Formats: sequence, structure tokens, C-alpha cells
Amino acid sequence: MEVSDRKRAVGEAHGKLILVGEHAVVYNKPAIAMPFPLRIRAIVTEQIGEIRVSSNVYTGNLKDMPDKFMGLAQTIYRSLEICHQPKEGIHIEVESEIPMGRGLGSSATAATAIVRGIFAFYQRPLSEEQLYSLVEIGENYAHGKPSGIDMMAAANEKPIFYQKTKGASFLASPKPLYIVAADSGEVGDTKTAVEHVKELRQQRPDVIDPIIDEIEDIVWKAKEAIISGDSLLLGSLLTRNHENLKKLEVSNSMLDHLVEAAIRAGALGAKLTGGGMGGCIIALTKDMTHAEKVGKALVKEGARKVWYFSTDSKEAITVEG
Repeated sequence: MEVSDRKRAVGEAHGKLILVGEHAVVYNKPAIAMPFPLRIRAIVTEQIGEIRVSSNVYTGNLKDMPDKFMGLAQTIYRSLEICHQPKEGIHIEVESEIPMGRGLGSSATAATAIVRGIFAFYQRPLSEEQLYSLVEIGENYAHGKPSGIDMMAAANEKPIFYQKTKGASFLASPKPLYIVAADSGEVGDTKTAVEHVKELRQQRPDVIDPIIDEIEDIVWKAKEAIISGDSLLLGSLLTRNHENLKKLEVSNSMLDHLVEAAIRAGALGAKLTGGGMGGCIIALTKDMTHAEKVGKALVKEGARKVWYFSTDSKEAITVEG
């Protein structure tokens, strides 16, 4: 979404959850992701002098951003070049509901919102291809060579079936999915996790390749479960996927604890979501009442924060730990 009156423009994007297929997607296997109804807004206004950024993680001149955010800075500079504008004269305020480093797509979502805001501010048309290529600049810096699923999910309003070389297609289900996401409180590191799996695969391809193939099988079955509305099957596939991610050594004791707690509370299935090594888990439930029950159980079991929502809603309900 973009809103503009030239003196002020707003770009917005939502987060994402990977339902199944993370890590395998790096090796051109498919994955399924969905919008997560937490948002980032980028408010672009005129100002005199250097470009300034204000956010809950950094406030100051764009050129002085910490190294870990330099990919985002490059996305901004390239956006200005495409808009034929000087690299000065704007202030970008970022308002985020998405915690960083939790596997919820915060970097891709922030970049998407900022690019939309800049193009709206200068009243320039923005094609999907331009948006993806600009967001990819920041994602490559942040995560190495990611699959691209985060930016595709952040830019679209429906669940997607994604493959690196084939792009994304939308998935429709005859009924909503009821999802709980729980923050372990531990910061994950997608770049480190992806590198770790890569090293494991180089050392033991005979062990790791079959795990990646198994995840691919799970994704194809999950696609059919979504299309047919089979929540019981989908839940069991989530849990199977988590077991495979454990074998890839990207889970940890807290994530495993929360997955087990969700299942004890009656979830249809649960798994880590995103890069792992910290971050969040997701659980599939029967309805919103059931989602609330599972969410409260996860808070009691140590989750820092829990959100639950239906895929036919634009809002998530928050439970604080």
C-alpha cells in the first residue's frame, strides 16, 4: 500500500511466515509462505540536507547506518537513482510491529515498505519487477544469497507456493487456516543458519540431500492439504517438517520446547519458522478459540510474545509473555 501527497508519502508491507520448506528452498525446492498480519510503515517526508532515517533500531544519517543495515541503505540509494533524484532531501521514518531476527521477514518487509514509500513520494510508478530487484539488494546483503521467498511473501497478500527458479503462484484454500506464532525471545540468524546447512551438505551430502528431498515431499503434500482444506494432514506435515529441520541442526532447545508445548496444548502441528537458530515457531489450530488456548499455553511455557490469527483476517491478536 502507498499513500502520497508529494510532501509526505507512506509505504507499507506486512511480514511473512514460512509454513513449510525453509532451507530446502535455498536448493531450488519449493516452499509455502503466507502473509503475517504485522506491518512495517515507511513515512517519507521532505527535509533539507542529508537523508535521515528514524526507527526503533537506528536513528541518524543514512550514510552512517551500522554495517548490518547497509544493504537497506543500498536499496534506498538505488531507489533514488531509478527515480532520478539526488541522494538527499528526505527523511524516512520506519514504524515496525515486527521484531527483528525472528524469522518473520523484517528485513524484506522494511525494504518493501521503504521502496514503496520512496516511489510514492516522488510519484513514480513501481512495477513488481522493480520492487523485487530493489528489495533483493538489501536481502543479498543481509542474508547472503537467500531464496527470495521473504520478499515475494512480503509483497503479496495471499499464501504463495514458491520455487527459486519458477517464482510464486497463489494458493487458495476452501477454509481459513488458524495460525499461532510464538516468539522464543532468542534472536535467530538466517545467514548463519543457511551457511551451516551448506557446510553440512558439503560434508555429508549422503545424509543431508535425503533430508532436503523429504522436506520437498512435505511441501508438495502441504500444498494439496491447503487446496483441499485438510487441516489435520497439514498439521502433521508441519510437525514432520520440524523434525527434518532438527536434523539440519537449525532448531534449538527453546524452539523444540515450544513446538512440543504447542502439540501438548492440542495444536494440529507445529514447527519453527524462518531460518531458525532462534526466532519463532508456528502452530496450526482448529479455530480462533483453539488458537487462543494454544497461544496462552505457549506464553506459560516461556514464549516472549504470541500472535494468533486467521488467514481470512488482516489483524493478529497479541498475547504478551
